[in-house]
Amino acid sequence: MKKPTVRRTDFQPPPHLWERLKPIARQMRREPTATEAKLWQRLRRRQLAGIKFRRQVAIERFIVDFCSFEARLIVEVDGPIHDYTQEQDAVRQEFLESLGFRVLRFSNLDVFNAINSVLAQIAQALEER
Repeated sequence: MKKPTVRRTDFQPPPHLWERLKPIARQMRREPTATEAKLWQRLRRRQLAGIKFRRQVAIERFIVDFCSFEARLIVEVDGPIHDYTQEQDAVRQEFLESLGFRVLRFSNLDVFNAINSVLAQIAQALEER
């Protein structure tokens, strides 16, 4: 059975929250971290398995690094700050998974030192969908 199409607007924050998140997401797209920029160059324009990804997307009350609504896949790149926010990250991930997304997490070091391995793991997740 084919899964129903998921659209970005299905998970858009309520208007009052969107007004607060929108400028943050825009700034994060304009000023990505070096690792986010590196991964984005390999995900953009359907380069990986022909799947469209968006970056710095607001889903409900969270902004995720990369998202494919088509594949119901979220990719997060975790920097050093995430060493101190593991509990919040777990709650966030559980919430996103409750919406039907699969969440993949990679460290900055993974992206910098093993980008091909990261891309292979994302490609595998896309195949499994």
